[in-house]
Amino acid sequence: MLTPSVPTTSSSRITSRHNPIVARYRAVAKGDVDGLVLLDGAHLVSDAIAAGITIEHAAADVNATEHDEVARLMTSLHARRIDVATATAPVMAALSPVRSSSVIVAIARRPLKSADEVYKTPSPLVVIAADVQDPGNLGAIVRVAEAGGASGLVAAGECADPFGWKALRGSMGSALRLPVHRVADVNTAVDDARRHGCRVIATVPRDGRSLFAVDLRRPTALLIGGEGPGLPDAIIEAADERITIPMQTPVESLNTAVTAALVVYEARRQRS
Repeated sequence: MLTPSVPTTSSSRITSRHNPIVARYRAVAKGDVDGLVLLDGAHLVSDAIAAGITIEHAAADVNATEHDEVARLMTSLHARRIDVATATAPVMAALSPVRSSSVIVAIARRPLKSADEVYKTPSPLVVIAADVQDPGNLGAIVRVAEAGGASGLVAAGECADPFGWKALRGSMGSALRLPVHRVADVNTAVDDARRHGCRVIATVPRDGRSLFAVDLRRPTALLIGGEGPGLPDAIIEAADERITIPMQTPVESLNTAVTAALVVYEARRQRS
């Protein structure tokens, strides 16, 4: 792993793709730097500032610095004494991992939340994403969890990194606000939920109780399985309840983010 330092280039101009700062951004985008995340685009940079996330460095397209949104962000970053470089279009294409490069990107420190923080509300509703490997799906689940009023999310097992750049873009900044915790094993996530007094409910494509017949008003941890195989059999058996979303034939299953949305919003309906 690389060290977490960032070269100091306050108000500098980056004109070469071989600049060490470019290498730094690319390493963070790949997940090769512990404790740092890439914020790609004005929306994420703005959300990070609003959420009080520590930003270490930013870079903006030199041709976009007069745009109102970018100029406002640069002013805000400078006021916080954050190094902000301008870069030519070819350099921005190297700094931003998306196909059509963003006009502003930044490196920030990863928010660190414990299991206790995820369950800290009086009647927690926590989504446990188990082995959700697609970062876009995971980001969408984080977004749904925040929008639906969940108290937090746990990325468990072989999950994508919820703070990888693709997942962050998928969450539209929700991961910067919602308490998100990561554990290496789904069983650990289930044990944490029970330790915090939650009833563990597993979503299954068939043979569970109807989603609309289950009481979701109590402290609850919702297990959402990954794409394809869903939840492991042992986890399903260990859950306190198994629920199924009613579907018209011949439909057999739903996208994992859609499943999370339906269950979270049914919990919201019941709780309100």
